[in-house]
Amino acid sequence: MRRWVFPVLRLVVFAAIAAALVKLAFFSGATAGADGVRPTGVVSEPTTTVASGSIRNDLTVDATVFADAAAPVRATAAGEVTKVAVAPGAAVDAGTPVAVVKQQLATPAADGSPRYGTVTITAGAAGTVSAVDVLVGQQVAVGDVLAQVAPPTFNVTGSIAAVQQYRLLTKPTEAKVTIAGGPAPFTCTGLSVSAPLAGASAGSDGSAQAPAPSAGSPSGAGSTGGPTVRCAVPADVTVFAGLAAKLTISAGSADDALLVPATAVEGAGAAGTVYRPAADGSAPTAVKVQLGIFDGQQVQIVSGLKKGDEILQFVPSKVDEQAAANGISG
Repeated sequence: MRRWVFPVLRLVVFAAIAAALVKLAFFSGATAGADGVRPTGVVSEPTTTVASGSIRNDLTVDATVFADAAAPVRATAAGEVTKVAVAPGAAVDAGTPVAVVKQQLATPAADGSPRYGTVTITAGAAGTVSAVDVLVGQQVAVGDVLAQVAPPTFNVTGSIAAVQQYRLLTKPTEAKVTIAGGPAPFTCTGLSVSAPLAGASAGSDGSAQAPAPSAGSPSGAGSTGGPTVRCAVPADVTVFAGLAAKLTISAGSADDALLVPATAVEGAGAAGTVYRPAADGSAPTAVKVQLGIFDGQQVQIVSGLKKGDEILQFVPSKVDEQAAANGISG
């Protein structure tokens, strides 16, 4: 009897196991969803409201104090240098003789022999002679550099990111300079924002010449190819070339201004676009707005919106990017 009872029991057990495996493999999901449960999660676009408050556009730039570039003394006549009147280190004023050039006159003497005259080349500005580039007996042409005169003036120069130029559209003319361990904070004037122009000639320091030569160019500063801000140090402030400085540029402020996050605005400058969310979940509505002060985080809305208006926190083209950054997928 044992010979057939135990084999039968084993067959029954194996059959039960096989049936269970078949059910799990082919029928486990057959009733999924039969309880009426459905996924209901949706990704909503974040919104923000137009608020009012104060905004101040202060741009702080890491800068350096530079001596203004030396002014070249150029020959105004062609001929032979007969006298060099200055040496490096000499203090000169505007009009101080630098060199004498003997040149042949256009009309000969009565006997037909050539006639010669002399031309005195003078310094164009006050300063200290930093270099003398000619020798007595040397032939020079018009425009040749005879000497360099370094002015007793300084400037503060720093580099900014190209996009930061949008914060300086009001073209401020001065800035506050702070030098750690130096004089009390002071105001520098003649503030300019410039970038190397295509085709600009290289200066003596290897960088592109600044558009405003009267202000000089940083001595020993390599060109980074980006925009720079610079201003003149007042004559009554004592500074030295190479000092590190902080340049704070105030480009406007406003109280009780309508403010929105910069992420909500598409465009920069004077005009931009924001987006109103649609109540029915359809595409958002674009709204043209006039922009004011931008402090790097918030933007002033001059017109196009009113306080309390609801807009998208991110422009539509950037919503997916923000969602991806937050680990959200639709």
